[in-house]
Amino acid sequence: MAKIEMKTPLVEMDGDEMTRVIWKMIKDELIHPFINLKSEYYDLGLKYRNETNDKVTAESAQATLKYGVAVKCATITPNAARVKEYELKEMWKSPNGTIRAMLDGTVFRTPILVKGIEPYVRTWKEPITIARHAYGDVYKNAEIKVNVPGKAELVFTAENGTETRELIHEFKGAGVIQGIHNLNSSIESFARACFEYALELKVDLWFSSKDTISKKYDHTFKDIFEEIYEKDYKEKFKNKGITYFYTLIDDAVARVVRSEGGFLWACKNYDGDVMSDMLATAFGSLSMMTSVLVSPKGVWEYEAAHGTVQRHYYKYLKGETTSTNSIATIFAWSGALRKRGELDGINELVNFADMLEKAVIDTVESGTMTKDLADITTFKNVEVADTEEFIKAIRTKLENLF
Repeated sequence: MAKIEMKTPLVEMDGDEMTRVIWKMIKDELIHPFINLKSEYYDLGLKYRNETNDKVTAESAQATLKYGVAVKCATITPNAARVKEYELKEMWKSPNGTIRAMLDGTVFRTPILVKGIEPYVRTWKEPITIARHAYGDVYKNAEIKVNVPGKAELVFTAENGTETRELIHEFKGAGVIQGIHNLNSSIESFARACFEYALELKVDLWFSSKDTISKKYDHTFKDIFEEIYEKDYKEKFKNKGITYFYTLIDDAVARVVRSEGGFLWACKNYDGDVMSDMLATAFGSLSMMTSVLVSPKGVWEYEAAHGTVQRHYYKYLKGETTSTNSIATIFAWSGALRKRGELDGINELVNFADMLEKAVIDTVESGTMTKDLADITTFKNVEVADTEEFIKAIRTKLENLF
């Protein structure tokens, strides 16, 4: 068959460790044989980020703003041990955090459902997509350890010099203080991204916070969501037959567990960080979770929700066989290719993305899977494939779909 031609490049961000190994396998087996891939390549592997003083990360985000679609491999966010292991100049920031800030994006994560991998919550029949606000809260906090008695105050100094003060606590002894912030503009972008994505998925949107306790901070989130919904999205939601629903975060958790799924759940930054891992595990596996960063600037960046699979990489370096699940990384590629096809009007590219995802699901549902899935499947007598065997099995299924 003739290879599918692309019009516009997508931005390709390579990564680290075992996911970097898988990245090449996916391109060699599942992309290049079928598509004349146009991509602008950026190496976000930790070694090259160190060589460029992390400028390559900013360059990849700028390219994403230019071309509109990116696909990203998992990357290392270094800690002290990684600084020593890779002989880093400094402890570079999370590439995901840098890219999110530059794109002003919201992260949406959705589980990939396949027969034989059953959710731990028996009522869930449809995927629950979680939207995480990717700015502020504890991720941009200021903290102080208190070791002596004293008074802690929250102080805002306006440009004209006037001050607003709120007492935090009168300390009688040791303790800790934390200051967090957010921006109305960022909350507005988050809200619009959630409303737009719900319309695209044609699912209800839930938003949760704790405005009964946080009467200014969390209440601001609630008010902005409500204002934007009433002004710009109420009629659009009605026309699509979907609804917007607000509730407290604790009530939302209870409702989620009792639900059948099939909705988009919008969360503040910390809530989304925690709940996305909970959903991924409860649906079966973090390796079966897609992640897309959506920017109100009309930009899309696709990646796997999991990390670099460090333990498997060290086995791989020793020449040992690994059975690493590549599904979420494959779905990152299919998501990016589909969006590129949609934006450029290339139906063949959209159809290819659909077939690639079907080939993945058909492979697992036929009983061939990696060890992590074999350990939790309800199927009997499954075939456990190693990393490369699994990707080659998907290629066979994909070729049979043409």
